[in-house]
Amino acid sequence: MPLRLTPAYPAARAATITVSIPTPLRNCCEGAGQLTLSAASLHAVIEGIERLHPALHRSICDETGKVRRHVNLFVNTDNIRDCNGLDTPIESGDVVTIMTAVSGG
Repeated sequence: MPLRLTPAYPAARAATITVSIPTPLRNCCEGAGQLTLSAASLHAVIEGIERLHPALHRSICDETGKVRRHVNLFVNTDNIRDCNGLDTPIESGDVVTIMTAVSGG
């Protein structure tokens, strides 16, 4: 069952979005494949993840709060690195997808 989070501060443009969690990171959020959050920007989503699932946050962001180099975040089909980074706005119904680097041989 998806978890719901309401930000600690009211957001004029708060949107209900889904965060898709990749299989390798699901152990950081009690096995959940997705989270349902309410936030106004991707930055607020990341803050919500930090409050709910600190281990998941540490897997996504480094000590400075920046998205780790081997992690890509997408809002729908747009990589946030090609948009406004963590300031990328979101709208109700958007899907934020966390993708980790895959390697092998």
